[in-house]
Amino acid sequence: MIFKSNFTKKAALSAFAGAVAVAAMPAASFAQQAAGAGRPPQGWFKVCTKQEDNDVCIVQNLLTASNGQLITAVGLISVQGKVNRKVLQVSVPSARLIPPGIQMQIDGGKGAKLDYAICMPDKCVAEVPLSDAVLATLKKGGEVVFTSVNFQRAPNPIKISLGGFTGVFDGEPIEQSKLEERQRLLQEEMQKKAEDARKKLEEAQKAAKAN
Repeated sequence: MIFKSNFTKKAALSAFAGAVAVAAMPAASFAQQAAGAGRPPQGWFKVCTKQEDNDVCIVQNLLTASNGQLITAVGLISVQGKVNRKVLQVSVPSARLIPPGIQMQIDGGKGAKLDYAICMPDKCVAEVPLSDAVLATLKKGGEVVFTSVNFQRAPNPIKISLGGFTGVFDGEPIEQSKLEERQRLLQEEMQKKAEDARKKLEEAQKAAKAN
C-alpha cells in the first residue's frame, strides 16, 4: 500500500530525506558514544523536528558503504499535530526492479512487501503505513532483512540488527549538538579516506612509471 496523500509527498518523504541529510552518516548510534577515533558504531537513532504545525520524529538506521554510498536506510516516521500519521520507509540504491518492491522479513518470519513510493537518481524509497502490529514485532525482534531486486534481477538482502531499537524508539531524541558533532566526525573521516586513496593512487602511478 502506498499513501497518495499530501502527507506522503510533503511531510513523510521530506521528513525522512531531511533527517538523512542532517544525519548524513553511516548508521551512527547516538545511544553509544564512540571511544576515540574511527568509524562511528552502527545502530538506531532518533531525531525530532518541528515542521509547520506538526511534530515529526524519525527513528532511523542508515547503512552506507565505506565510500559513503547508500546501502539501505530505514526510517520509522511519526507525525503528530495537524497531521497524525505513522509511516515506515526504506531506501535502497537506484537501478531496482519496481514490481517486486522491497521484502521485509523479521526473524525469518513471513515476508511483507513494501511498494516503492518514489525513485530518484540516487535511491528508491518504499513506503507503507506503520501499524501497531509491525511496530510490536520490530520491538520484539532480533533482526530484520530488507531484500530488493536489482536491474540484473538479483535479490539483494540486507540484514539489520534490531538490538537497541526499542530503547531508541521509546527514548528521547538526539540533541542537535550531538548530531552536529557526529556530522563533523564523519566529514573528517571521509576526508581522511579520500586523502589515503589519493596517496595510494599516486604511489601506484610512481611504481608503474618506475617499472
